[in-house]
Amino acid sequence: MIMRRAGQRAQGGSGSGPERALIAASFVNRVGNGLFNTAAVLYFTFVVHLPAAQVGAGLTIAGLCGLAAGIPAGNLADRYGPRAIWLTSLALQAATMAAFVFIDSWLAFTLVATLDRLAATAGGAAGGALVARVGGERPAAFRARLRTFVNLGVVVGTLGAAFAIQVDTRSAYTGLILANAASFACAGLIAFLGVPNYRPLPRPEEHRRWSVLTDRPYVSFVAIYSAMGLQYQTVSLLLPIWLSAHTDAPRWTVAAVYAINSGVCVLFQSRLGSKVETPRQGGRAFRLAGLLFLVSCPLMALTADVPAWVAPALAGLAVCIHSIGEVWESSGGYALGFGLAPDHAQGQYQGLLGIGFDAGQALAPVVLTGAVLALGHPGWLLLGLFLAAVGAAGPPVAAWTERTRPGEPGPEAPVRRRQNESPLEEADR
Repeated sequence: MIMRRAGQRAQGGSGSGPERALIAASFVNRVGNGLFNTAAVLYFTFVVHLPAAQVGAGLTIAGLCGLAAGIPAGNLADRYGPRAIWLTSLALQAATMAAFVFIDSWLAFTLVATLDRLAATAGGAAGGALVARVGGERPAAFRARLRTFVNLGVVVGTLGAAFAIQVDTRSAYTGLILANAASFACAGLIAFLGVPNYRPLPRPEEHRRWSVLTDRPYVSFVAIYSAMGLQYQTVSLLLPIWLSAHTDAPRWTVAAVYAINSGVCVLFQSRLGSKVETPRQGGRAFRLAGLLFLVSCPLMALTADVPAWVAPALAGLAVCIHSIGEVWESSGGYALGFGLAPDHAQGQYQGLLGIGFDAGQALAPVVLTGAVLALGHPGWLLLGLFLAAVGAAGPPVAAWTERTRPGEPGPEAPVRRRQNESPLEEADR
């Protein structure tokens, strides 16, 4: 018994080997994503010479097709183990990313982008299931550290891409793409060497491959989680357009708000996110996030009504508040998304969660630019009210979902590690 508990602390506790390996793999992967995403549109338009409209259409087609992989890949992760499916998706993404170097037509671009999104969606479902297994006895703290390094990786990659954009040559852009392809391969190697090959958990007789679609409380959570996802593109898309077109703020303000958003998330994710461990706490975090967005959105709108020297400071204040809300929202989403999913079906449930989030992100540009920008100041206020209302739905949805989980721990019990087995005992030796 003493040796078993020691094994639990060594393998499943805070800072365990599997946790560090998964964090390192995710960090490397996101550095590559930051390198590519920052310059992708420039590469496809200025190097491949595709019209911007064709690039947008191809990415839309790829994004919609990619949604189809979520639940099937999650089922595979539940059946064969999440690591195998995640590693397979990383290998596929390494191949599709490298293939972008050779495209010379819109059809080839759309085909490769579609295969890439299918692999990415599958990786999201399997990766979510893997995070659930690696989380140990303090899953909230682990997920907070993981998200901190994910954010940091994107920042590092974005800074690296800035040099290639400044050089502005085909070779520089090609280097970014190949570096992203290499990041998928390196992430897979790190995970292969450092993350155990967890065995699938026993499934009850009533389990079905599409059970998540009949879980109405969880589907409701996915709906509000997807709607709340508008807040991400509020800072990355809506605010930069607003600052450029409707305010007298200096152009560098756009870069500053990106830096502030990333910096606040990196600094506070672990401090705040580690406190959100249970579904009930997740619901409260969602509500708090909505209230912060209700404050930040009108402040962003007011940047159009102040002098040029005040606008950057006001935008920075608004983004600070919004970023704290983002930390609470992501932490609440983790606690609810993982904690309300059955242990044996984490892959399937993470697959649906990923589908909902990706669909919301695909619709976000249309909603934000077509509705909020068109309405101006009232649009910003309506956006804040909408996000606050979605956040207010967090606690009742969490309570409803918990009531449908017979035999689960109480609402204040940790959301993971319901088994008494350590990751070492669960993994293939």
